[in-house]
Amino acid sequence: MDIQNKRIPDGEFEALRSEVLTQWPTGMDVNLEEAVAYHKAMPESRIFSKKLAQAKVEHRTLVQPRAGVPVIERHIELLQHLEKQGEADLLPTTIDSYTRQNRYKEAENGISESIRLDRAMLNGFPAVNHGVAGCRRVIESVNVPVQVRHGTPDARLLAEISFAGGFTSYEGGGVSYNLPYCKNVPMERTIRDWQYVDRLTGLYEEMGVSINREPYGPLTGTLVPPCISHAAAVIEALLAAEQGVKNITVGYGQCGNLVQDIAAIHTLEELTDEYLHKFGYDGVTVTTVLHQWMGGFPADEAKAFGVISMGSLIAALSKATKVIVKTPHEAVGIPTMEANAQGLRCTKQVVNMLKDQDFRGKELEDEKEIIRQETRAILEKCFELGNGDIAVGVCRGVESGALDVPFAPCRANAGLMLPARDNEGAVRILNFGNLPFSQDLKDFHIAKIEERAKAEHRKASFQMVIDDVYAIGKGYLVGRPR
Repeated sequence: MDIQNKRIPDGEFEALRSEVLTQWPTGMDVNLEEAVAYHKAMPESRIFSKKLAQAKVEHRTLVQPRAGVPVIERHIELLQHLEKQGEADLLPTTIDSYTRQNRYKEAENGISESIRLDRAMLNGFPAVNHGVAGCRRVIESVNVPVQVRHGTPDARLLAEISFAGGFTSYEGGGVSYNLPYCKNVPMERTIRDWQYVDRLTGLYEEMGVSINREPYGPLTGTLVPPCISHAAAVIEALLAAEQGVKNITVGYGQCGNLVQDIAAIHTLEELTDEYLHKFGYDGVTVTTVLHQWMGGFPADEAKAFGVISMGSLIAALSKATKVIVKTPHEAVGIPTMEANAQGLRCTKQVVNMLKDQDFRGKELEDEKEIIRQETRAILEKCFELGNGDIAVGVCRGVESGALDVPFAPCRANAGLMLPARDNEGAVRILNFGNLPFSQDLKDFHIAKIEERAKAEHRKASFQMVIDDVYAIGKGYLVGRPR
């Protein structure tokens, strides 16, 4: 499949739209002009891009949960509880797994079974099946903006219905919704399908409706070095901007070391702005999101609140534009709406207490410079591999291991790089694989890992990685022998 980072021509896009909208009957209810008019009549309190832009100016961190159930009435009840009892600034609609795989018939069966049994038989909200009218019922039931969150390799029809249904933010991208989620889907295909989503977003923008786009920051979630997630975020921002997207939120998954996490959020916005301006994409509003710890949680709820509070602290001190909140039930399964609201209130308390405080120092500046050098090395190699075209370059970069996501299930991913924590809990690189780092950067990581190995009286090895993966669930950050 030929791909390039070029705006999809209007005629080609319209031909693709006519195919996409026939994939399920609800696609026939999408009317672009009517949808634009619906968005323009929407109160500002429900518009994601406006709320994010205001928070950025005010250096305020907004609080957003994860949530989604299959039946409209129950989903509305859930979101209203999170808005009122959880004090959420922003709300999600998490999409079910059948919809993520474009298996709409099974999703339809899941809705029917959920109604019949009066309990959720899908792990999210099947927006395609509920259609434009169903989505608008959800949007109109709350007074804050609502985002679609999913994990879909081919999210074109879902985007069409979500946008027409009034959602004002849409998560995902051709890198971040492939490598962490898929096994056999070629990178070229997801890049192309997500160019469609971004072109649709750009079309709404040109018609006067700004829809926020958010690459999925955490990737595989556990021990992902900042440079890896940063590179993916910047690439997806460039791909989106080429298609006309003007409001982008780049994300990062909390790793746990205070200095490294704050440095990561600072450099994420800085590097995204740098590369957007470098390639002429001016006028794009860039905001940031910190995802609270995406790995294993303690089963004890009190300890889980400790993990949530740490993520809240990092979000507040880094001045992330928003934070995605976890719940005290992370270790045991899908949370109750009450537990979800508790996680939100816990986060809101910490964020509010720290909103007027900053975190500075030489150690922070040193860490930021390391992240800058690492991220630029990966991005420049991808541009080199693509002969200047980042759509081609990211596919070749993933294949070569220049961009290598740890623990990713995708066969396209090299899977050679291995992360491990250093003696202070920052995520470093144990095995470099084919990352295009200078020898100075490699020496930095080797020294940091060796410092930990000496402190623990053991050799640096894969056992460190295993220990680190399980450490937070056991009540620690660094997986030391105990």
